[in-house]
Amino acid sequence: MSEEKPISPWNYKPWWCQPWSIVLTGVTIISGSWLLFKTIWLTILVSIPIVIWMGFFVLFWPQLMIRSGILESYKD
Repeated sequence: MSEEKPISPWNYKPWWCQPWSIVLTGVTIISGSWLLFKTIWLTILVSIPIVIWMGFFVLFWPQLMIRSGILESYKD
């Protein structure tokens, strides 16, 4: 009896939309803000939407895709 591996939504996304590229882009933008302006309040202001974006696409979006069942149609 073989167990089926859960379907990963990341298998259907291009390289630039993988978890590592999302996190790398976010960290680069936040770091770039600090290196360019060296102002903590501006870096925090930039980091808030970036962290929300990263959190949504790395943590919530995959679970939403799996629960929606839409990936099951691609499996066949």
